[in-house]
Amino acid sequence: MGDIADALERADREHFTKEPPKSLQARVNFLLKQLGTAKAVAQEIGVTADSVNRYRRGTRKHPRTDVAVKIDEAVRRRWQPRVRKRRQRKASTTGGITVETRARFGYTAPVGTTDDGRFRRLTVHLPPSYARRLFDAREADAGDQQMRGIIAEGLKEVYFQDGGGRAMGLSDVEINDIDYLDLNY
Repeated sequence: MGDIADALERADREHFTKEPPKSLQARVNFLLKQLGTAKAVAQEIGVTADSVNRYRRGTRKHPRTDVAVKIDEAVRRRWQPRVRKRRQRKASTTGGITVETRARFGYTAPVGTTDDGRFRRLTVHLPPSYARRLFDAREADAGDQQMRGIIAEGLKEVYFQDGGGRAMGLSDVEINDIDYLDLNY
């Protein structure tokens, strides 16, 4: 996953109404309910189906560290899908999405102006259409570059051009080096 996909996942997790299961046995049972078979869970977390059944029964209580991380990520990725969808629907229709970042922005500008990229710290609220495009891109397994392009386009419109009030000659904005990026909706 890239910077943008990770930020979207963190933003989704902020709106959970309940914490995911804590114990290994409860997490594995949740994954079994979601994926259907021990074989499917085993493929997801990188162990054998027998190991999954041992975790489910409680006869094996301490998986390797890398397996424990995979189990945690698999559970969190599937936790409360209706809560996630409801928040995403609200952001896509009325709320929009807030981007907080420190990154190097490069842009193409008319002759006689500076187009040198530099680090900027921005907190910008983007309209719902950009939230919808980001969620659609994530659903379509778009790459990080494509999602960066969506955010850069939104920042160009809202921040750099101030909704059409300035910098009309600015044709392209790129997000190059992301120091940090946080999304909220």
